[in-house]
Amino acid sequence: MSMFLGIDAAASGLTAERLRMDVISNNIANANTTRTNEGGAYHRRYVIFEPRTKTAGPFQSFLQSSMNKLQAGDGVRATRIERDETQGPLVYDPGHPDANADGYVERPNINVVAEMVDMITASRAYEANTTTINAAKAMVTKALDMGK
Repeated sequence: MSMFLGIDAAASGLTAERLRMDVISNNIANANTTRTNEGGAYHRRYVIFEPRTKTAGPFQSFLQSSMNKLQAGDGVRATRIERDETQGPLVYDPGHPDANADGYVERPNINVVAEMVDMITASRAYEANTTTINAAKAMVTKALDMGK
């Protein structure tokens, strides 16, 4: 087992949370966009995370499954960015250029308060991964100092 696995796993979390913060920022920036290239109001986007796994050879995979032990995590990766297809609120504004025949305009399905809560959560996760990397670096440095 390498002593750099913790740093690698935390670094994958940094990358994933940075992407999540970018997507949330994009959602907040488009909170008032009623017309997009796809047509209609902007729809909220969100990131899907999955555990990152190493590809093991057939023997190693057989050995791990037969031992049925919990293994240390390999990190996380963002696999895709999804679009929230729920309809945004309809606002009566017959003078708006994007109003339908009844005078209603579909607003983006973005709740800025919820997006800010998600941004704080992503920021805290980013900070936690940074702390993990710093702790692992301190342990490696201490181990190297002991060898002197």
